[in-house]
Amino acid sequence: MARDAPRVLIFEHMPAGHAGLFRDRLRVDGVAHRTVRLDLGERIPDLAGFDALIVMGGPMDVWQEAAHPWLRDEKAAIRAAVRGRGMAMLGICLGHQLLAEALGGAVGPMAKPEIGAFEIALNGGADRSLLAGLPARATVLQWHAAEVTAPPAGAEVLAASPRSAVQAMAVGERALGLQFHAEVTDGLLAEWLAVEDNAAALARSLGPDGPARFERAAQAHMAAFNRIARLIYDAFRSLL
Repeated sequence: MARDAPRVLIFEHMPAGHAGLFRDRLRVDGVAHRTVRLDLGERIPDLAGFDALIVMGGPMDVWQEAAHPWLRDEKAAIRAAVRGRGMAMLGICLGHQLLAEALGGAVGPMAKPEIGAFEIALNGGADRSLLAGLPARATVLQWHAAEVTAPPAGAEVLAASPRSAVQAMAVGERALGLQFHAEVTDGLLAEWLAVEDNAAALARSLGPDGPARFERAAQAHMAAFNRIARLIYDAFRSLL
């Protein structure tokens, strides 16, 4: 049951994998929030103590339960939060994919990854969702080699890109999945690139200058990224 003072639970899966602009805005608004690092073995608390769930990105894939057994508990928690408790939820990148699979959708490898700044196109349903107010076409920051291949029953696809058909989806009026990294800020970008494994992954995917190319692409559009994120945050905050 929601309380007068809302509380938000955040699932993280990697170093520098925090909620970026969304975390910053929660702090400014004085919204209590608790972070759980699932990749470090931290336990998922009782969902009854929270009003909303944010699930962040990570380098693992949703099907890698053998290597990351905590994924099973995370999917169960997402299912309980959205279907069982009707909690507000925001899933980003891996979190978007986990939302889809937890509710019966499917996720698989992409034919060609999206890494860098790419354009997405919103459909008409976006105007009735937590994406209301976003431009019909927007450049967003991507970093993924897997995608939602089939949304769960009852979900509405809100946006697509040429490489990935499910860039955003709504499950009811309170759960939103975003394939792109709306949370990015200048500070978070610097944190990502300071992680050796991240820099190495960009070099493997984009070439030796991959980290620099990714950084330039992100910085060129950062103001637009942050405008979009603030609109999404305000819509999500209104559910609390």
